[in-house]
Amino acid sequence: MIIGEFVDTYPPNVDGVGRVTLSYCQTLTTMGHTAYYIAPDSPDCTEFFGIPVLLQKSLPVKGELFRAGLPMLDARYRRKVDQIAFDVVHAHSPFLAAAEASRIARKRDVPLISTFHSKYYDDALAKTHSEVLARTVVRGIVKFYEKCDGVWTVNHATAQVLHEYGYQGEILVMENGTDVETLNPEAEARLFQRLALRPGVPVLLFVGQHNYKKNLHGVLGACALLKRRGQPFQLVCAGSGPDFDAIVQEARDIGIGDDTQFMGHMADRGELMALYHRADLLVFPSLYDNAPMVLREAAAMGTPGLLVQGSCAAEGVTDGVNGYISPDESAERIAETILRALPTTETVGQEAQRTIPVSWASIMERVVAEYERLIAGKRSRSCCGDAKTTGFPEAGTGRLLIHADTGGLIPPRAAPPPSPGTRSGSGASDGEHGRCRPLRWRCGGGPCGAGWGQRPAS
Repeated sequence: MIIGEFVDTYPPNVDGVGRVTLSYCQTLTTMGHTAYYIAPDSPDCTEFFGIPVLLQKSLPVKGELFRAGLPMLDARYRRKVDQIAFDVVHAHSPFLAAAEASRIARKRDVPLISTFHSKYYDDALAKTHSEVLARTVVRGIVKFYEKCDGVWTVNHATAQVLHEYGYQGEILVMENGTDVETLNPEAEARLFQRLALRPGVPVLLFVGQHNYKKNLHGVLGACALLKRRGQPFQLVCAGSGPDFDAIVQEARDIGIGDDTQFMGHMADRGELMALYHRADLLVFPSLYDNAPMVLREAAAMGTPGLLVQGSCAAEGVTDGVNGYISPDESAERIAETILRALPTTETVGQEAQRTIPVSWASIMERVVAEYERLIAGKRSRSCCGDAKTTGFPEAGTGRLLIHADTGGLIPPRAAPPPSPGTRSGSGASDGEHGRCRPLRWRCGGGPCGAGWGQRPAS
């Protein structure tokens, strides 16, 4: 299978979405597929990670990790990408990457999939300071998703966010993965050449973009409260971002500068995993993130995470069992949760390592099955025009059922009784058909006159 994975960042200037895209390409490549990482170029790029890469000319975007790709102005890129016989394209951003993925999907008549990774309304509001403009941006994003053959989210909470944005279509939950790794002694030695830690003092860790939307103000404020209460700690912050300098200055201003070390961007994955291993607790009280890679990576190294109750990031974490849940995002509650967590981080970290990481290989097996299902559906034609169906009608309802895990077709008499499900969409609520969900008829407006979500007249 030839796959195009489109995103707006390329290493080393990469965010969590870029890291997910890289893992998709690397794992799909090891499975024997050809998965292209397609993104704006990066002036600091030094390697291609053993995968096929197509980079476009780009311009920097002030205050952002991503760059604005200019595929329409890059003749060399266009010649290369237009010659590739893609079977499926997957956009990991609803912006410029989505526009290019859509162009390729139309040109090749192949399925277009997109994953909803981020809270774009929050981003637009922070940039424009206008609710009207932010809602306008979100409406444009929803229109893009409505044109996709498949829309995915990284957990159920994020699917709910997308529905709240106004998207009424079907959503498939496709989790992010991570692989349990062994500690690399050489990488650990490199790490401690530039990181001095006091023995016996708890290490609190934040990993991620240094942007106040991640609630770093709450992290720093909680540490200041710990210091006033006489609780020793060492805070290590790894990452870079638009607010990096302001965050460093805030740590000094509130009196924890001597207790905090800022590592900047960590491009060496071995060092980053060694840092997770050394930390006692990952403090990640972000309301912005959906399914943070850092939580899974920390868990893979036996370090539990602290999340905020009700956040998308907290899905799958049980307080005191495989992580810790702060009642809210305030510094006071974060500090209280840290104090409660410190005596048990070792045992809770072991349970986090057992329950949270899911290997990328197992995730990609589901991804490939869904890609193949959508490709088959795109190639099949029924009803009229470009209407597509890929299942058997459920007895008495006219709806089509597809197994949520395997993508296999389920005949009407095999429909299971109600039980908790894994799909979300306007066709059925979670659990209405257990592990199955109805596949809506999708007609392109042929002579039957049916529209989206309507069954053609018999």
